[in-house]
Amino acid sequence: MFSKAELQSTPDSNTIIGTGTLIEGNVESADNLRVEGNLKGTIKSKSKIVLGASALVEGDIYAKNAEIQGKVKGKIEVTELLILGEGCKVHGDIVTNKLEVRDGASFNGDCSMGVKTKEIQLENGSLKSPSLLAAN
Repeated sequence: MFSKAELQSTPDSNTIIGTGTLIEGNVESADNLRVEGNLKGTIKSKSKIVLGASALVEGDIYAKNAEIQGKVKGKIEVTELLILGEGCKVHGDIVTNKLEVRDGASFNGDCSMGVKTKEIQLENGSLKSPSLLAAN
């Protein structure tokens, strides 16, 4: 399902949404999450979210760290580091503390960097966006 290089890039992924999978609804995880399939809804992780090259997310993403290689139509809010990988396509706003944009990445939307946010809280079915603490 994944190449050896892909598996090595996130060796501690705890949850994988595989290629060919479609999920409609919100996903919450206290651990790492890797998406290779399609998801329509909000994704929230207290750890790292990785979207592989085949991933399509139509909804908002909230995470401590994230690496995007696929497509996102929605807001991305990351408390630490967001990496926009080669070939990714993001259509939506970004709020993050640190941003790395790799060659070949595409991003259309507003971006706020250097912004500290509150820790992500999982709400068992009730998703709330992390609130901004301060904007630099």
